[in-house]
Amino acid sequence: MSLLHHRGYNSMYKKDKMTLGFSIPTARMSKDPIMENQLELARKIEDYGFAALWLRDVTIQNLNIDDNGQMYDLWIYLTYLAAYTKDIALGTSSVVLPLRHPVRVAKEAASIDQLFPERLIMGVASGDREKDFTALGVSKEDSGLLFEGNYKFLEQLLNEDRPTIHSSSGVIDGTDMRLIPKPVSSIPTMVTGFSNQSLKWIAEHGDGWIQYPRSFDQQKKLINDYRALSEVYSSGVFKPFSQTLFIDLSENPDALPVPIPLGFHVGRNQLVELLHQFQSIGVNHLAFVLYFSRRPPEEVIQELGEFVLPYFPTHKRIDRQ
Repeated sequence: MSLLHHRGYNSMYKKDKMTLGFSIPTARMSKDPIMENQLELARKIEDYGFAALWLRDVTIQNLNIDDNGQMYDLWIYLTYLAAYTKDIALGTSSVVLPLRHPVRVAKEAASIDQLFPERLIMGVASGDREKDFTALGVSKEDSGLLFEGNYKFLEQLLNEDRPTIHSSSGVIDGTDMRLIPKPVSSIPTMVTGFSNQSLKWIAEHGDGWIQYPRSFDQQKKLINDYRALSEVYSSGVFKPFSQTLFIDLSENPDALPVPIPLGFHVGRNQLVELLHQFQSIGVNHLAFVLYFSRRPPEEVIQELGEFVLPYFPTHKRIDRQ
């Protein structure tokens, strides 16, 4: 199935353009994420016209760190946000395939797509949370092989009507078995990080690539290498590049960028210049992460929505014919 008319995908991605989104929760890092007001903030983000909200797949709280995602289960919280918002795309960054059975993932993703058509952007990854692997009894050393096998299983279930699959994860006999429900359209499936795969594999198999922040020169080279391989192994099909960016928005709109982990402390005017640079090197979607933000998220969302978003508007949704 084609992504040509997938409304969420087309609202986020166009060649040589960049849209903006947010990672949930929109709160400073804490061992216990602040979730009480996240629906209100998600609606505010949608009302301003941002392209996407992103959720993470963290199972077990690691008491040694402050970064524990949005606390609630990925699929349950995504369903909750979908039910109380309207059109904004909902991304996973990312479903940890070695820790989730591919039949279950296919069932969950297809159900979301039926209930909230063409809003899901499914990032998938091999996972980097040691405690999650320990808790679920899965060897992290095997995560690359598990990811590759489960990815293939998942793609067949979502994109073939009655596939026959023989895998160490399970068997599907297409003569008398099929996945229900089927997705409304092809669900964009994007690899996050390297997921213990080669860049060639990612360029060939994913519908796009989600990466972490790097210096402009490093990211530009990575994007160029990815695009060159995509041209070769995907017959020239456009495959978008997404990334996160941690920001601590200064109250001074002209404050020059000062590096923080995976991002910048910066004023809005200088942020616009940085974002133009990201767009110029080939980033097609950028998700703000406010974990280091010292200002209330309501203020940051409002300022970005009023003064930054107009430079990088969400693309008009393409309705199905």
